[in-house]
Order: sequence, then C-alpha cells, then structure tokens
Amino acid sequence: MSASLQRRPLPGGRVTLRGRLTTAFLAVVLGPVLLGSFFVGVTVATVSRDRTVERLEHAATTVRTAIGAMCRQLQATADAVAVLPAADRRSAADQLVTRGLASEIRIGGSDLDGRRDCAAPAGGSVTAIVARARQGEVTVAAVQALDAAFVARLAASSGAEVTLLAGDGPGAGPALSSEPPEISRAVAAALPGDVTAHGHRRLRAVTAEPGQPLPLVVSVPQPDAVGLYALLIAGVVLVAATAMAVARWLARSTTRPLEELAWAVGKVADGELGTRVPVGRDDELGRLAGTFNRMTRELQAYVQALTASRDQLRGHLAILGDTLSSTHDLHRILEVILQTALSATGARAGIVLLLDPADGRLVARCAEGLTGRWDVPEAELAALRVPLGTGILGAVAVTGEPRRGICGIGGGMLDEPACRTYVAVPICAPATVGDPLVPGDTVLTGQPATLGVLALYDRLGADGFDDADLLTLRTFAGQAGVAVHNVRMHEEAQRLSLTDPLTGLWNYRYLRESLRREVERASRFGRMLTVLVLDLDHFKDVNDTYGHAAGDTVLREFARRIRVGLREVDVAFRQGGEEFVVLLPETDAFGGVIVAERLGAAIREIPVPIDARRQDATTGRPLDQVSISVSIGIAVYPEHGTTAQQVLDAADDALYAAKNAGRDTYRLAESRPAPAPTVTEPVVSAGVPEGHFDHATAPDVAAPGMPGGPQAPRQGRGR
Repeated sequence: MSASLQRRPLPGGRVTLRGRLTTAFLAVVLGPVLLGSFFVGVTVATVSRDRTVERLEHAATTVRTAIGAMCRQLQATADAVAVLPAADRRSAADQLVTRGLASEIRIGGSDLDGRRDCAAPAGGSVTAIVARARQGEVTVAAVQALDAAFVARLAASSGAEVTLLAGDGPGAGPALSSEPPEISRAVAAALPGDVTAHGHRRLRAVTAEPGQPLPLVVSVPQPDAVGLYALLIAGVVLVAATAMAVARWLARSTTRPLEELAWAVGKVADGELGTRVPVGRDDELGRLAGTFNRMTRELQAYVQALTASRDQLRGHLAILGDTLSSTHDLHRILEVILQTALSATGARAGIVLLLDPADGRLVARCAEGLTGRWDVPEAELAALRVPLGTGILGAVAVTGEPRRGICGIGGGMLDEPACRTYVAVPICAPATVGDPLVPGDTVLTGQPATLGVLALYDRLGADGFDDADLLTLRTFAGQAGVAVHNVRMHEEAQRLSLTDPLTGLWNYRYLRESLRREVERASRFGRMLTVLVLDLDHFKDVNDTYGHAAGDTVLREFARRIRVGLREVDVAFRQGGEEFVVLLPETDAFGGVIVAERLGAAIREIPVPIDARRQDATTGRPLDQVSISVSIGIAVYPEHGTTAQQVLDAADDALYAAKNAGRDTYRLAESRPAPAPTVTEPVVSAGVPEGHFDHATAPDVAAPGMPGGPQAPRQGRGR
C-alpha cells in the first residue's frame, strides 16, 4: 500500500493538488494583507496632511480674528475720546490707558508714522498698531505696543506657532516669534506662498490688510510617516513568512488522506470490497475514511438484503392493498401507495396524479424524490397539472394501459419528470353505470374507469423496470383505485347528507348546526345576526296548475336568485317544501330589511320560465312563465331571541305575520319583553316599519309609522 501511495508526477507538468492548495492559501492570505497595508499607508498619509492643513487654516483664522478684534477695540477707544469736550479728553484717555484698552492715547497731531495703521496697513513699523479718530481739527490716536507676550498670546489662542514679520515684502526677517530664533528665521526665509512645507513643518502666511495690519506666519509641525511605513512593511513580511509555513503544512496534511482514499476507491472499483483505509485523525477526512470503511463492510450485505426485501415486499403487497381499501383519509392513502410502490420496486422517485373532473386534467397529489420543476413543497403540488393525452402520464390516463421504458430529461411546463427509466400504470376502479364520481364516458359501459396515474422513475441497482415490476405495480394500483373510489363515495355521501338535492342549497340538518354556530359566534364577539325565513306565495297553485316538474323548476330558480342576492358570508338553506332560511352574519334589522326588499324584488320582477323549449317566435322568450312572489319574516339576534331556536321561531312568526298582511311583503319580528335596562341604549330595530316590496309607490326613506321601506339607519352598522 505504501508503495502505491508514492506521489507520481502529473502529465503535462500540471500542478498537484498540494501545490494548488498552497497557492490558493497564500493568495487568500497575502492578497488582502498587501492591499490593506497599501490602503492604510495611503490613507494615513492623506489624513495626516489634511488634518495639518485644516489646523493651519483654523490657526490663521483665529490670529486674523484676534488682531481684528484688537483693532476694533483701539478704534472704539479713539472714538470715545474724540467725542468728548477738549477739557475732558486727556483725563478720559488716561483712564482708558489705565484700564488696559490701549497702551497709549495721543491727542493732537503727534508723529505716529512709524506704526501700523489698522485702516491703512501699508508700510510702517510692526512694533505697534494704531487706530485714529478725527473730531474737527483734532486727531485722537489709540496705540497698542507689540511685544513677545502679545505674540505668545496669539500662539496660545490659535494652537500654532506665530512669527511676526518685520515687513511686507519677500525676504523680510522675523520681528517677533513664539518659536526659537533659528526656527523663526528659517520660517521667515521659506515663505514663498500661501501654504507651504518646510522641513518637518507646514507654514501658512497671513498677509496685512485693512482690519488686520500685521504680516504673520503660522506654522505647525508635520507628522513623520516614515516610522509607520516601516512598521507596515515589517508586519507584511512577518505575515507572509507565517502564511507560507502554514500553507505548506495545511496542504500536506490535507492531501495525504485524500491520496490514501483515492487508492482505496480504486481497489473497491476493481471488486475488492475488503479494502480498508487507515483512520488516523478525527476530522472531516477521518470521518470520511471511517464512512468509506463502513460502506465497504455493508455493501455486500446490503445487496443481499435488498434482494430479500424486494421479495418480501411483493408478498405483502396484497395485504397492504386490503388495508388501504378500508381507510377514508385520501391523502394518507396516496402517501402509502407511493411509499409502498417505491419500496416494492426499488425506484428512486415517484408521483401519484388523480383526474380532476372539473377541468379534465391530471393533478399531482403526492410525490417523492422528483427533481426540477416537479420538486415543489407539498402545498404546491396541486399546481402541477398534466392535460389528458399529453406525454406519458396523459397517454396512460386516456388509454388505461400501463407503460414502461426510457425517456429523456424534460424541462418544459408540460414535460415529464426528469428520469432515465419509468413505469406508469393507471389507477382504476370498477364503475357502475351512471356513477357520477367517475369521469369520462366509460360510465355508460360499466367498464373500469381511470381515476389517476401512478408513475415510478429510475429503478435503483438496475437498468430499468422489468415485467415483474409492472405486474406488481398494476395489481397494487387496481386495489388503490378501489380505495380512492371508496373515499370519494364517502365524501359524496357526507355532502349529500347536508345539501338539498333539488336546489343545491344546504338542508335543514345543516341549518340547525350553522344557526347554532353563528349564534355562538355573535354572542362571543358581541355582534348581531339576522335570520330571514322566506316562503313562496301560492306555491301549491303552481304545482296544481303546471305540475310538480314545473314546481321543481320554480324552486331551483328561486334558490338561484337567493344565492345571487347574497354576500359571500351569507348562507342560504332549504328548510322544507317552499320554505327557505337565510343567515346574515353581522347584520342588524336595517340590513335585514334591505336584503328582504332586494330578494323580494328579484323574485317578483322576473317570471320563471317553466319550459325553455317553447319560445315565442318573435321575441324568443319562453311562452310558459310563472310569476311568483315571496313573503319574508325577519328576526335579529339578540333582540328577538337569545338562542338559535328562539331567533328562528321569531322569524317564523314574522313570516306568518307577512302572510296574514297579504303576502309579497316582509315583517320584522316583535321584540321580546325584557326588564328595564340599566344602561340607555337604542334598539337597533326601533322605528323600522312593517314593509312591502312596492318600490314604485313607497319612498326609500319613510317617517316612523308610514308604510314602505326602512328608515335611514341611525348607526353605521349592518347593511
């Protein structure tokens, strides 16, 4: 083994995995380090330079502001003395000097040409600054002497060193400075422009101007970045050396176990299942080696067990089919069908599709192991549909014949699931003649009808599905079809037990349950519930005159118009005969009256055709039509009853009141007698008149006591 593990040179001079790992590690580590070092160096230098310039600008502004303030102070002092009478000027000047507002105040035409004038700073000595004020023929001058203490105060306030130049022109030497003499001379000599660098210092010239008569230079030390660059270079070199050593060690420790594993895989490929890989570490590669060893130990036993399991699953297939035929959980049935089929045949993936009678397409109901667009969550399986006659699945559903073979990888909306091999069988159930639960025309012949398709893909450990697999799956699919048909029959029986077969509305049994549930909900949430009881007027005359078939037509049309006139949350029921009930959740008496008027108008205004085959040749309208009307009783929970039965009885009593009032009208139930309320609260149906359906003669809003439609509601609730 050790000899075979010796590394051999790769053909063509290609780099080994160890070399690629080393190079990749160095690139990953050193690249960001070098780039980061360069960025840090450039950023630090730029930031340092910008901060120095900002500091100089701030210092220059501070110095200019301080000298300007002093000039304004001297000007104010001179003005204050000048406006005084001649006899008081000298004493006032002495007081101002004593207070430190000026070092000297001169009155009259004394010689001040050697000092810098705040208003006209050109020329003059920099030993003092002066501000003048003239009053008539007299000139008052306020003088402030400049010394080293003055310059030191400027430097302290600006945060920079200040040098006062002896003149305005280039080459003027320093007059006063807060720096040592040698530095101040160098600063004054190196003043060619506005902001310059000189040695390790940065300079900013402040020129003389009105309001700031002194030529100055502001300077700050410039940080030295050489030490930082040296530190960065040393850090990069150290990181590079460490990275190279670590990369070499990592590459060697990673590739050595892979070489051993590659050798062992080659042996297993040659049929030597007893080959083992040494496990010398407890990381991912060590676990991989351990897993490989366990795989080789169990491979032969697994193949033998798989063969025995297949025979055993075939033996239990009939028992499993009988078990499935006795359950009514359709989703569970389909899951068991698919999982058992996969286990019995050793297939990789499978799918169960059932025929949807509504649109005539196969709908995916259960799937496992599929890929591509067929690999969707269970909740989205219903969106996968296959038209009849399209592809393998559609053809099996149409012909009722099983298929198996080889197919390509699909990719379109109507393509089959991706696979190499497949087997598909129809799910059939014996159909009796006239069975409404079986789609298609086969119900007329009594032959087995197709309810869906069961398809499996890619048998593991074999090139394809054989005849034994097809026979097993076909037998099981037939039994599964019986189970699916039984479930549908059970669901249909449950539906028919709650619906009226003639009108399609819910029946009296479901009315009791729904009314109880709605009353409980209204009580829990403090809402209202309106109950309408409707009865066709003179319906017996329709049966006696036109026959019971015409009466059934009238009842169906009456139920249809009720459904059209209701909201989605409203529920309609046939209580029995020609009597119907409507539940209006969260609706008060005013809303119930509006619905009653709308339903009464819909029933009365359009006659019901009882024989659509006999039509007028000119107008095309049916010749046999019946005009019908309806009487309606209205009751509201909790005003007319605190239980479901009380509310229903109140609405029924109101219906009889409407019948006694002449029919084709509605009546609101009378309120139940109740003890005096402790809180004053208006009754929602107070003032609602006893109405009729004649919209042409009655106003939309009637005063209390007048016949006609309802009053405008006093609250924004109900309809």
